[in-house]
This record gives sequence, C-alpha cells and structure tokens, in this order.
Amino acid sequence: MGVSAWFAVAGGAVPADIESALVASGVTRTEPGDGIPGVLVLDPSAPMTEAVAAVTRLSDGGRTRLLVLSAPGHEPAAGDAWRMLHAGAADVLGWHPDRADDVVARLTRWAEVDTLLDSPAIAGRLIGRSRSWRAVLRRVVEVARYTTAPVLLIGESGTGKELLARLVHELDPRPGRAALVIVDCTTVVPTLSGSEFFGHERGAFTGAAVARDGAFALANGGTLFLDEVGELPLELQSELLRVVQEGTFKRVGSNRWQPTRFRLVCATNRDLVAEQAAGRFRRDFYYRIAATTLRLPALRERPGDTLPLAEHFLAELNPDGTPPGLDPLVRDLLVHRDYPGNVRDLRQLAHRLSSRHVGPGPITAGDVPEEERPLDGPDESGGRGLDDVVQRALGSGMGLRELREAVADAAVRVALDEAGGNLRQAAARLGVTERALQLRRAGWRDARAALSAVADSG
Repeated sequence: MGVSAWFAVAGGAVPADIESALVASGVTRTEPGDGIPGVLVLDPSAPMTEAVAAVTRLSDGGRTRLLVLSAPGHEPAAGDAWRMLHAGAADVLGWHPDRADDVVARLTRWAEVDTLLDSPAIAGRLIGRSRSWRAVLRRVVEVARYTTAPVLLIGESGTGKELLARLVHELDPRPGRAALVIVDCTTVVPTLSGSEFFGHERGAFTGAAVARDGAFALANGGTLFLDEVGELPLELQSELLRVVQEGTFKRVGSNRWQPTRFRLVCATNRDLVAEQAAGRFRRDFYYRIAATTLRLPALRERPGDTLPLAEHFLAELNPDGTPPGLDPLVRDLLVHRDYPGNVRDLRQLAHRLSSRHVGPGPITAGDVPEEERPLDGPDESGGRGLDDVVQRALGSGMGLRELREAVADAAVRVALDEAGGNLRQAAARLGVTERALQLRRAGWRDARAALSAVADSG
C-alpha cells in the first residue's frame, strides 16, 4: 500500500534520483496538508543554520511529521542532527537508494498515526492542537496500536490520564479484546486489597458469602488500569509485581493458580523516581510498569488549547451541541486564568459559566461567578497581575530564591515551546546566549539524573 508525502529541499530542487526512488517504492508526491508527512532533502552546500530554520518552518515546530534526508557523505554531525530533531524533525536519515523502503515504512507509520489522531473518535474527544499535546497523543497511538508494552502515564491531577488510558485500551489491536478494568489505588483498603486484585473463594474470610473475581481475572484478555499507582503500599507492589511478571495468580483462599494476560496501564501524579529514593516505591516494580513512560503536559504548558477546550465543554452542555459565543472579556479571563486543577479545573469552570448563562447570546462577564472575577482585570501586558501570582506562590511556601528560579524556568520553557525547540530563537527572545539556555536545560537533566543515582544506590 502506498503513502502520500510532500517534498522540499533546503536551497534548490529535490534531486531527481531521490524522488524517483521513493516514488518507485510507493510514495505518491502531493501537496502539504493535515496528516500528510513531508520529506526535506538537505542541500550539502546550505549552511546548517538554514537547514534547522527550514525544519522549524516546514514541520510547524513539530506539528507536521518531517523526515530529513542527507546526501551520502554529507550526513549532519551528531549535534546538528539533534538540533533538527529539537526543531521539529521526526527523524534524520542519511540517504541511500537501499534505504527507500526504510523511508516508506516511516512515512506509512506516521500517516497511519496522524490519520487516527485526526479521526472524530480522537480529535473530537481529546481536544488540542498544541505541539506538546499532539506529541503525547502521537506516542499514545503508536504504543497502543503497535506494541503491547505497559504504559505509565505521569502528570499533574486533571491532565487527562484516565482519558488516555481508555484510548490505549480502545486502540489495542488484539482480536477478541476483553474489558478495561479500572482500579483507583487511592481507595484500595490494605486489609481488602487481596480480594480487590486477586478475588476470593467462598468462605475465604468472614463475610465472603460467595466467590468473587478480582481485577486480575476481570482484566484477562483486556486492559488493567491502575490509577494513582504511586499510592500503593510496598507490600502490595511486591504482590502485583509477581503477577505482572509471571502472569498467574491465586484467589484468596484457593490453592489453584489461574493464568491472566492483560495490558497494564498505570497513572500517577507522583514523581516515582523520587518515591524510589525515599523508599516508598519498589525499583523493580517501577521498571516493570514504566516500559513506556508518557508525561502529560499541564494546561499552562499548552495555553493555545484553553479556548478550544472551553468551547468543547460548553458545547457538551448545550442542548443543540454548539457552544455559545464568548464575550472578549470572558475569553481573556479564560486564557489568562490559572488552572491548578488543569483540564478538570477548566471543565468545572465551563460548567459554572453554562449554569449561569441564559439566552441565545454570548457568555458575558456577568455570567462569570463572583469568586472567579479578577479584582483589577488584566494588566497592560494582557495577563493577570503579577502581584497576584506572587502572592499565591508565597502563600504556597515558596521563598525568593524558589520564585526566581521558577519564573526563569517557566520563561525558558515558554520561549522554547513558542520557538519550536529552536535554541537560537528562544535565546534571542529572552535576550540571553544559546549557551545560557543549554546550561539551564542541562541543569534540569542533572537534577533528574541525581534523583536516579540516589534511587540506584538504594
């Protein structure tokens, strides 16, 4: 089966031999469009800065899949390849006619994934077009559709972890797939955890009047979702690890081993690396459940998705399925408000706005609940007052040093995201050198590596 793609080159026409080889292998040349991957051929005479800029522009900062091909003998240096990947390239390959099938395989996979992403079943439910959100969805689709690996979803509360767990289950290609079984680990009572997970035989303990299947039996052939897995006590982690590794379990009160095969998806808002270092999470269990780890961005990291999400929630609440309009004051409030509870917080606000709104016109400032109204409105920069943000941060226990570092880190993240990962553009925006940004990003990695080292020495 062929695949469509568009072609570009940094500084000239696409070499005829490359295009003809790819066309002969099943690639149909077309124009750029949603869900259509592209191929960028590097001109050996073009400066690498131009190549990186072309990657940023053509990939739209990573929103469009872009494969970068280099001519034989002109492969980019390792640092340049990483820069192009950070700028939005999906992959960087050295071209050779023998690699045409590799190129087609990548383009085909990417087109399949993006077609799924843009389908009503996903795009109509998991709202957002920001680079960070689309990148997470792409990885979820790839892992769910093409692997059976366990998935660990990490992120703050309200970022949509359960929705993505359901998506993993729905995209599972296993024939005869069984049910999705959800266990909220915050509600598991230690004294009853054996029955909750393993099930029990009749008479196994006081009150066990009938036999009962546990989560392992119910999820057999399907998916087991452990929500807030970081809340599980150590002794239960050990018992679950044995089942995950061996695929067998025994009901409470039984001597008979039963087989079970399920897809494991876990979610947590805790830093499980830090939890290992503190002795609250087993290292062996962590590596078993974290075969694929996906971090869900907080809503503040995807501000461009705020209004589409709000309109989606409002449409759900409207009898005819269309969202009411939003007065400019309300739009401004929605964009600049803080959302400690992330998407769940925004959804609750949309419900409150909808409950107060009457008539066919737009939602206006009077529909905003009193407790949500800013005291002085947005400042001259279009955001809520900085003093208000600082006051809340101080109230949470942050000191001056922590505030300074938090603001600097936030500024770097925003600048890098807006620049599509391009260090030079982000540095220019912030008025610092590229080296300064590299050092700060290295500091983020070093902090995480230090936690891992502590965990490994435990």
